[in-house]
Amino acid sequence: MRFCRFGDSRLGLVEGSNVRDVTAALDVLPSFRHPLPTHDVLIANLDRVAERARAIAPQSPTLPLASLKLLSPVANPGKIIGAPINYRKHLEEVIGDPEIHYQSKINEIQKAGVFLKATSSLVGPGEGIALRKLDRRNDHEVELAFVIGKQANHVSRAEALKYVAGYAIGLDITIRGPEERSLRKSPDSYTILGPWLVTADEIPNPGNLDLGITVNGDVRQSSNTKYMILGVPELIEFASSFYTLYPGDIIITGTPEGVSPIVPGDVVVASIEKIGSMEVKVRAASDVSAMGHA
Repeated sequence: MRFCRFGDSRLGLVEGSNVRDVTAALDVLPSFRHPLPTHDVLIANLDRVAERARAIAPQSPTLPLASLKLLSPVANPGKIIGAPINYRKHLEEVIGDPEIHYQSKINEIQKAGVFLKATSSLVGPGEGIALRKLDRRNDHEVELAFVIGKQANHVSRAEALKYVAGYAIGLDITIRGPEERSLRKSPDSYTILGPWLVTADEIPNPGNLDLGITVNGDVRQSSNTKYMILGVPELIEFASSFYTLYPGDIIITGTPEGVSPIVPGDVVVASIEKIGSMEVKVRAASDVSAMGHA
């Protein structure tokens, strides 16, 4: 199944070029009072929501997908985890380009570990990218993203895929500079997740998916997830050895070679096999008028 969030945080079931508005399926979610849970309640109850959505879909309103402003399919992740330098050719690219490494020490992911991005950086493709620090280089990075479906702690790679709720396309936007990676990747709108969440049963092997990105129609990145240094199971094993993963936690798996600058006015199209593609418009952070309507 493919679930999207759109408009005023409505829930949609994607069917080709149309979306069934199955927001009523959210009625199966439990209610909470303060203190609210620190995980995403929808993802934690995805099986129940999916069952209800499947039942009501035939009677639900149908909307053209192209008319909708798509939000991140995950509303409330407890954390967003990034995997730096997780493709060999990207490692070579970073080491060889001073504009990327900016005099920072570059380590392979096994030594560098994973990093955290601010949850406030998360948006959907319909919200666009609002660039900051326009006097510096801002780069696109297309990545396979996956969402944790149930609590995971000290999980082995052999069991890891059982903890995945689904997959999406991730864009990890990066300001180049000397500061810590987490800071430069955490401005508002610098994590784009979408266009929807594809449930894990539809992608039994996330380790062999073509992915790529175009900017204004020009191909910038084109690779396959089989070239990741640490695949999805290994990333879950590694991350869960340091901290507990909760439903709704997002892990973006690193980017292949071909990262390059984007500027206001650019149109980015990111694609991943078995997930789809999403178009994202780039603007300056101060250009509020370009955000569009909810």
